[in-house]
Amino acid sequence: MDPECSRLLPALCAVLVDPRQPVADDTCLEKLLDWFKTVTEAGPSLLLLQENPCLVELLFRVLKAHDPRPRVLSFSLRLAGLFAAQEDCFQYLQQGELLPMLFGESGPLGGAAWTAPTVRSGWLQGLRSLAQHPGALRFLADCGAVDTIFSLQGDSSLFVASAAGQLLVHILALAMRGPAEGHPSPQGCDWPACAQKIVCHVEDSLRSTATLQVTQALNVLTTTFGHCHSPWTQGLWVRLSPLVACLLEKDPIPASHSLVDLLLSVARSPVGSSDCGLWETLAQTLSHLSPTQAGPLALGILKLQDCPQALKTQAFGVLLQPLACVLKAAAQAPGPPGFPEGATGDSITVDTFLSSKSACVGLLCQALAHLELLQLLPQRPSPWPQAPLLRAAVAILRFCHGSAAPTSDVGGHLCAVLAGCVRVQRAALDFLGTLSQGTGPQELVTQVFAVLLEYLTSPDSSPMVLKKAFQATLRWLLGSPKAPSCCDLDPHTQLFLGELLPVLRKRLCSPCWEARDSGLEFLTQVTRHWGEVPELTGQLLRDPESYVRASAVTATGQLSSWGLYATPTGPEHPEVQQESLFTELLHILSTDSEGFPRRAVMHVFTQWLKDGHADVAEDLEQFVARVLQAASQDLDWEVRAQGLELALVFLEQLLGQPGSRCPYAVALPEAAPPATLAQVLQALCRVQLFEFALRALFDCDRPVAQKSCDLLLFLKAKATPCGGPQEAGASPDVVSVEAALQRWQAGEQGQPLGELEPEAVMAVLRSMDLEGLRGMLAKSSDHMEKSPQSLLQDMLATVGVLGENEADCY
Repeated sequence: MDPECSRLLPALCAVLVDPRQPVADDTCLEKLLDWFKTVTEAGPSLLLLQENPCLVELLFRVLKAHDPRPRVLSFSLRLAGLFAAQEDCFQYLQQGELLPMLFGESGPLGGAAWTAPTVRSGWLQGLRSLAQHPGALRFLADCGAVDTIFSLQGDSSLFVASAAGQLLVHILALAMRGPAEGHPSPQGCDWPACAQKIVCHVEDSLRSTATLQVTQALNVLTTTFGHCHSPWTQGLWVRLSPLVACLLEKDPIPASHSLVDLLLSVARSPVGSSDCGLWETLAQTLSHLSPTQAGPLALGILKLQDCPQALKTQAFGVLLQPLACVLKAAAQAPGPPGFPEGATGDSITVDTFLSSKSACVGLLCQALAHLELLQLLPQRPSPWPQAPLLRAAVAILRFCHGSAAPTSDVGGHLCAVLAGCVRVQRAALDFLGTLSQGTGPQELVTQVFAVLLEYLTSPDSSPMVLKKAFQATLRWLLGSPKAPSCCDLDPHTQLFLGELLPVLRKRLCSPCWEARDSGLEFLTQVTRHWGEVPELTGQLLRDPESYVRASAVTATGQLSSWGLYATPTGPEHPEVQQESLFTELLHILSTDSEGFPRRAVMHVFTQWLKDGHADVAEDLEQFVARVLQAASQDLDWEVRAQGLELALVFLEQLLGQPGSRCPYAVALPEAAPPATLAQVLQALCRVQLFEFALRALFDCDRPVAQKSCDLLLFLKAKATPCGGPQEAGASPDVVSVEAALQRWQAGEQGQPLGELEPEAVMAVLRSMDLEGLRGMLAKSSDHMEKSPQSLLQDMLATVGVLGENEADCY
């Protein structure tokens, strides 16, 4: 430990135990515990206590306090656990009977402070840290801590109850180390006493008629099989699996969610590959659970690598049942073969559909989400019922939209329940988009496009549903097996595109900004594969909503890069059109009141420069100069940072090294010849890049200063091997430049540099400690305040401030 910290510790311990002093806040105490944990992990805890006796005195004085403060008591319990994690320190604390006083029945357990959840949580966390060696097991048995942990499983605080269950698992794993770690008898005759006690408690809980106790036992077992993979877990499952199976005989099945979690945890563990009876239990569970409860179990089974095919077929049938009911309700005449055998909607699933709106909606959304996940997995069932799934997704969307024509009571009920249900619409559209990765009959694909067009056209589609419909439409258009070009698409798709164009125009004029934004996003993505572009895109650059303006900037910028953007002025003067777009985007960068559109403009300009945009290349220096001038005056730090990104791209292009983005690589790229470098420096001066970068070096926003430092270091590294252009003549005059830099550093940012000479700029760069500045900027703003010494000083200073001004500096 640092000597200065050792000097401050006694005063801090005195403050913590003094009831007259205000208690440090939880954040400070947590930081203090983190520091002690680091110290104990780095060296012997016993030596720490011997060199700092005030720590042991702190623990004794907290215990002797008449009414200990809960936060300080919780801190002391956790601190003692950290020290006692090392066996020699554990024995040292045992000699003074300190540990029994802290964690035994004579300690906080019987006091008024125990009513505070933070104390109970600190007690559990302290024991969790302490339980690291065999001596801790004997201590837990002697002080009766295990029984207290059993009772805390049902604590009113969820955090305390969860910590109690996790601690039981940790103690069980600790007890089974060593001689018991092999293949102990399932009967438990050769199990350690502590492990035997915990397992017996779990058995009693599984036999209980109280659902809460069953849940606690199942959660403990789930954590055990999820974290412990030693051979003894096989004996544990052999012993407890009959009791778990007996839960299926109860009606209703208690703690069904926890039961599903346990069975899947066992199936994923080494136990699953060695116990054939587990597959039978899983099959029985699928049969006994309700459709809503069985869904997560079925998906988990289908994700398993090694699983009997019969069980996978049964699980897949469970997932498909809700969609089979939908198909049956929507059928007007007998159709082609549908889902695999076993997936037909049974009476239980139908009853769930008819029971309530929430049950129907929940079951459908769960089934759609599970099937969407399954579609993307390599171990999905084969053959995959693509056509029935497409029909079911289309039917669900039509039920929600009100365009279905039901022929049964279940169909009529679904129409009433699902009409306008946004939750189901979103889930069905997501699933429909995922199905675009497969193929289907042309008739079904036509139905898919038809229902998507219904949603894109309908005024009743909510903004989120409309966004999902656009996303699904894009996936189906780009997922076409034919070449992604408008002329290569099949006639049905071309017909759909023709119908979509007026819909898209309408959405781009929608009074709802989310609809306009979704339409622009769709247009930007699809235009590369589709030549027709609505002229409204440019008009949305002046949209009243900043998000829409930003999307319009991105869209027009990309369309222009692809040669697909045309302004309303006509195609006879393309150079005027492009200048008009550049001017309009520059106007947005200079005048828009919101940051999103301005940032989008800078990203577009940077991309134009990277792509070698033809009209930008006509007068490259003028383009860079005007953009940097606007970016330098922007109040948004992200705009200024992106301006430096654009400046770096420009510099790399002048040096003929596009893409060399890291100036600190082990092997720097070869420097340009001196003549070329002189021309580069003159060009940088003409576009005022130096002034922009040097001003940014003293920016109040650290990311901007970091980017500027990177840029100047890159240029300095390129110029240094060449010697620089000033060697042939006299020394450059750097006084004016250095004076301006001093003014900027002092905060007088309004002073311009004026006309610069390349030689003077490079001389200043060579004289600056840019490497040191980069190191300073890399440090976080609070690096000086993160040290343990600073933490102790702040906690002590807080007490003094509170004593005088009654103000907490935190």
